[in-house]
Amino acid sequence: QVQLVESGGGLVQAGGSLRLSCAASGIIFSNNAMAWYRQAPGKQRELVAQITSGGSTNYVDSVKGRFTISRDNAKNTVYLQMNSLKPEDTAAYYCRVVGRPFWGKGTLVTVSS
Repeated sequence: QVQLVESGGGLVQAGGSLRLSCAASGIIFSNNAMAWYRQAPGKQRELVAQITSGGSTNYVDSVKGRFTISRDNAKNTVYLQMNSLKPEDTAAYYCRVVGRPFWGKGTLVTVSS
């Protein structure tokens, strides 16, 4: 059974930082690309960042230069370091195994102005 458990969300002021974590189980983590998505109230879920099994990354334009996705295969965990946070980054953040229908339950990030 695949499980993805996100953590690290919270309330932060604009300009602040948070680091999200997603712990995976039930998959061969190192073989899988992983991704972070977010969904703001009233909006569709969007891809924020993705990391391949080899460590290549890509980002949505709105977070480039501010967010960094990384992975620790020894810990079966993918991270999202979020710096210079803006109110428009407020959303529920989810991790996903790329190409497979497995999602976590999400962690809420709220950025106050």
